[in-house]
Amino acid sequence: MSARSESTRVDARRPVKDVRRAIDWGSLAPLRIRARMVAEGVYAGAHRSARKGAGVEFGGHRAYTPGDDLRHLDVRSLLRHDHLLVRQFETETDRALRLVVDASASMGYRGSRAPGAKLAWAALVAAALARVAIKSGDPLGMSFIGGSKDARPVPVRGGREVFERVVDALESQSAEGEAGSSVAMLDDALGAIARSARRGSVVVVLSDLLDLHPTAAARIGAICTRGCVVVVVQTLDPDEADFPFKETVRLRSLEGGITVETDEAARDRYLAALAAEQDAWRQALVGRGAKFLTMTTDRDPVAAVRAIVEAAL
Repeated sequence: MSARSESTRVDARRPVKDVRRAIDWGSLAPLRIRARMVAEGVYAGAHRSARKGAGVEFGGHRAYTPGDDLRHLDVRSLLRHDHLLVRQFETETDRALRLVVDASASMGYRGSRAPGAKLAWAALVAAALARVAIKSGDPLGMSFIGGSKDARPVPVRGGREVFERVVDALESQSAEGEAGSSVAMLDDALGAIARSARRGSVVVVLSDLLDLHPTAAARIGAICTRGCVVVVVQTLDPDEADFPFKETVRLRSLEGGITVETDEAARDRYLAALAAEQDAWRQALVGRGAKFLTMTTDRDPVAAVRAIVEAAL
């Protein structure tokens, strides 16, 4: 069995259908209250404002009027047109947050040390980030890789009501689908972002990065070419991060249906394979300008959100 299949596992005593049916919230619910608490725990001002005065894109010329900033004078225009012109810029008025949450079947795993399933932890972090964006006055939207068809993506919007829409979508989500065999799942989650995300937008991807389609890294990294800030957060259960099993255990892949029996002797090989896969993701993403973070679901959500916000600065 490949290391990828080993790392997307579930205890054989827990039926797979029960894990996939809905988010295993554990001690993370209720989502609205916890998300507000996490957002309030993130330091004030961590979000970098998109209002940059002169802006980032050239927007043409207009005639100089007394009081205009002299730094924006086009001196050459005096030679060409015999009168002064001022260079105008298009100022970004928002910095949209685009959340991408992996809801494929492998995100349904929860080990004994985690407060909830990977999808539950990712949902809490996503909701808290949405709360931070709303308090910063920025619009946001959200899409899913896989998951329940009942949980629809949230179009980019501003205002407090979008936070409620994000939470509703997350609470109705479940871990379903095999992302490795479906490029359509990536297109559904990333297509709109790749086509319409504005320069300066922040794209946060929360995924275990296990069993995704082989083109996933290239598709995510390509968003950086649009001038977006891309932060990819590999979300792992503690069991997946350190392989704590000492006795013979039966491991079942949540995507692909592969089952193996293994023990502590496989730990070194597993960790080496996991590190190699993480290095491959890091090289593919960082080389295109994205930020790559690895977090486990026993991590304090406040610290996690703070680290993501700092990476986006």
